[in-house]
Amino acid sequence: MCGIVGLLLKRPVLRPRLGELMLPMLVGMTGRGKDSAGMAVFTDRLKDDRHKLSLYSGAGSLGAAYDWDGLLAQVRDGCDVQAAIAVKGNHAVLTVAAPVASVRTWLKEHISGVQVLSSGSAIDLYKDVGTPADIAARYRFGALEGTHLVGHTRMATESAVTVENAHPYTAGQDWCIVHNGSLSNPHQLRRKLEPLGIEFDGDCDTEAACRYLEWRMREGDDLEDALHKGFEVFDGFYTFLMGTRDKLALVRDPFACKPAIVAETDDYVAIASEFRSLAHLPDVKHAQLFEPKPEHIYSWSI
Repeated sequence: MCGIVGLLLKRPVLRPRLGELMLPMLVGMTGRGKDSAGMAVFTDRLKDDRHKLSLYSGAGSLGAAYDWDGLLAQVRDGCDVQAAIAVKGNHAVLTVAAPVASVRTWLKEHISGVQVLSSGSAIDLYKDVGTPADIAARYRFGALEGTHLVGHTRMATESAVTVENAHPYTAGQDWCIVHNGSLSNPHQLRRKLEPLGIEFDGDCDTEAACRYLEWRMREGDDLEDALHKGFEVFDGFYTFLMGTRDKLALVRDPFACKPAIVAETDDYVAIASEFRSLAHLPDVKHAQLFEPKPEHIYSWSI
C-alpha cells in the first residue's frame, strides 16, 4: 500500500505556490506509506543547452555533510564544463552546460558515494527514507515552484527501505513514474531488458516498469503507445502516475483495484490515492471529481 499525488497548475500565476499546494497532499498520504517519500518537480526548461542532474549522498544521514563544493570542482575539471550546484540537505542539483549523458557517465565512473536520481532540462527530484512530513521539511517542499509535480509515499512490501527503492523512479531525460500496486513479473522484465544494456539500481518492481516504458520511448513510442504495450506486458496490479517535461499521465490496470481520484478545475489538475489529500485545494468543492477508468490512459499538458 502506497500513496501517490500529482498536481499540474494550468495558470502560470499559481506556479510559485506549487509546493504550498502540494505539501498537504503528500503529508495526507502518510497513512498509506511512511517509510520513504519523494517528489519530482518540473520547472520551466533550462535554456542555452544546459541540463540538470539531481544528486543524492547518504553522507548527511550519517552526520557528516557531503563535500558538494569538492564535487563541483571535480566536475568542472574532469568534464571541462561550466557547472553550478544548489544544495538541499542530502541532495544537490548540478547544472551543467554540456550533454547530460556524458556528465552522468563521468560521475558514475569517477565519483563514489553519490547517486544520480534524475537528469534533464526541467526535472528536479528529491527522495529519502523517513516520513513524508520529515522529508518535506528536510528539503523544503513547501517552497518548491514549478509547473507540475509527481509525489509518492511508500510502504515497503517487497523490497528494502532504501533510497534506491523509494519513488519516484526515473530513466532517460525529464521523465518519472510512481506506482501504487504490485507487479508479479519484474524479474521477467529485467531478463528482457538487461541483455539490451539496460542497468538496474535496485530490486523494486516499479523500477522494472520504469525502465521498460523508457526503453519503449527510446525505441520511438510516445508515452501513450508505450503504456498500451504495457497493458500486454505488465502482470499485476498498478496505478501509475507519470510526469514528463510538459504533462502528467495516469493509468490503472484492467482490474483497477488500487484507488485513485482526480480533481480538475480551470486552475489545476490534482491526483491522489484518496480524496483527503485533495480536500484542502482551492475551490475543490466545484472541481470535476472522478475515479479513473480501468485500462484508460489520461494525460494533461501544461
